[in-house]
Amino acid sequence: MAEETGKTVGGAGTEAAATANGAAKTTAVASAEVAAPPAEEKTELKVKTRKPKQRACDEKDAKGKLCMGHLKRWFEYPEEVEKLVGKGAEVYRCEFCKVIYRPDPKQLPNSFTVRY
Repeated sequence: MAEETGKTVGGAGTEAAATANGAAKTTAVASAEVAAPPAEEKTELKVKTRKPKQRACDEKDAKGKLCMGHLKRWFEYPEEVEKLVGKGAEVYRCEFCKVIYRPDPKQLPNSFTVRY
């Protein structure tokens, strides 16, 4: 029994040391990830025109599945988008894939109906 107790204590001590080393490794890895600056992704903006009464995104992914994200009105867009669509334009953006949509040219603009 004394040997079993010794093994148990030795085993528990080994596990505690392993846990401490594992925690130290995890902390070192986490600090290394935080220290690395995030890589800036330069993606091309995709601009499409909405179809009549379109409310969901019709962009297909690599597998051919439709995105089907809700098209939300984008009021405050960055300067690079402003250069593409014009200043003060009515712009919509998919909530998932971030594709930009211009309004349907046949439909009346919603600019004045969305006032507070």
